[in-house]
Amino acid sequence: MALTRKQFDVLEALASSSAPLSQRTLEKLTKHSLGTINKTVKDLTEQGLMANGSITNDGMNALEPYRARRAVFIAAGFGSRLVPITFNTPKPLVRVHGVRIIDHLIDACLAAGINEIIIVRGYLGELFDQLQYKYPMIRFLENPVYNEANNISSALVARYLLSNAYVFEADLLISNPGIIKRYHYTSDFLAIRKDRTDDWCFRVKDGIIAEQMVGGEGDDIWQMVGISYWNDADGHKLSQDIAEVYASPGGKERYWEQVPLLYRKDRYAVEVRECFDSDIVEIDTFSELKAIDPTYDV
Repeated sequence: MALTRKQFDVLEALASSSAPLSQRTLEKLTKHSLGTINKTVKDLTEQGLMANGSITNDGMNALEPYRARRAVFIAAGFGSRLVPITFNTPKPLVRVHGVRIIDHLIDACLAAGINEIIIVRGYLGELFDQLQYKYPMIRFLENPVYNEANNISSALVARYLLSNAYVFEADLLISNPGIIKRYHYTSDFLAIRKDRTDDWCFRVKDGIIAEQMVGGEGDDIWQMVGISYWNDADGHKLSQDIAEVYASPGGKERYWEQVPLLYRKDRYAVEVRECFDSDIVEIDTFSELKAIDPTYDV
């Protein structure tokens, strides 16, 4: 059965809790009004999807169409801004405090029940084989043109795997694995609310990404984080749209996320999902790496 957004939000909160939740707690977790929670709980209880503050088996089944099923990691690039460390090591495999950057992301996926892990590799691709000792479920896809095209070439390789899927930039250092969710009502992009930023960002209207740009300021600006989720319908559209944009004049120079957010934006309504600076860090330069992990400062 299809759930309303309010029903989904309540069931998702219940499914994420190991104990029954009161309606006051659901109000805080979902950010819906108490009156809305009261009505939604009544509806869900009558439908047998929850009982006594907990989700039922039927409720879990109702959430199943909204479950994230796979994670695709874009990991083919050179990481030029992190030289000299990337001369011999792909950026996702760089260790911070002894742990590879990508390990934190994979662990967060596994904790969320996402067990299908795909890595699109290119530069020093064979070095990613080491991951299979710890993560034998990983499947690799090869990007043969990583050094002559932008990351849209990696999305092209994985374009048939983007339904009910997370797409990750594989070089993000995550500190809060809880931002990787098991269930999603619709496609969304993680972002951090900012008054001003010089980085890639979104202008957001009514919770939907209206524009992607570099740099912006105002109360509707969100700094982009390279983690997104694509539902079944949008994933199928992406498989076609990525190929068409890639084949268009100048297409090889595009970033993959520009397909749904710019070149084919009329076909998508992508929500922004909030996270915070404390949740995740993008290490862009060797100086930033040394600041986080002083063992490199030798």
